[in-house]
Amino acid sequence: MTARTCLPWPDKRLRTKAEDVAEITDEIRAIWDDMIDTMEAMPGVGLAAPQIGVMLRLAVVDGSTERGKAVRLANPEILHSSIELREHDEASPNLPGVSAKVKRPRAVTVKFLNEQGIVDRRDFVGIEATSVQHQIDHLNGKMYFDRLSKVKRDMLLRKAKKLG
Repeated sequence: MTARTCLPWPDKRLRTKAEDVAEITDEIRAIWDDMIDTMEAMPGVGLAAPQIGVMLRLAVVDGSTERGKAVRLANPEILHSSIELREHDEASPNLPGVSAKVKRPRAVTVKFLNEQGIVDRRDFVGIEATSVQHQIDHLNGKMYFDRLSKVKRDMLLRKAKKLG
């Protein structure tokens, strides 16, 4: 298990939709292990495989206070989103030093392949709901700042460029 390097923005892979995972293999489990190590090293509450240059629909999410309870998701798909929104400060290791408040549904129901290769379904609420939606955006080639107005997005990217 190894913490991997996150791709720097504007690497084109961060704008590319990830490929579906055909089956859960030992190789996929090893990628998940590395993703958890990378997430813990940041530290963060989630990570999508494209962030480390692996173009597969894999994500990990751990919003627990004691840590070590990461949910491993392959091919995650949102089935239902709450009407109620939650605002949270979001950031990305691919664009360090900047963050922005983003409104997303407070709760989501997600269908995914679990580490046994079985189709699973889980409700995520609060920080984990925010994180799983953020990771699914990454899997679709989107970044959190795509959800901002053009003015806010441009300001954030200018600030990131100055820091970089």
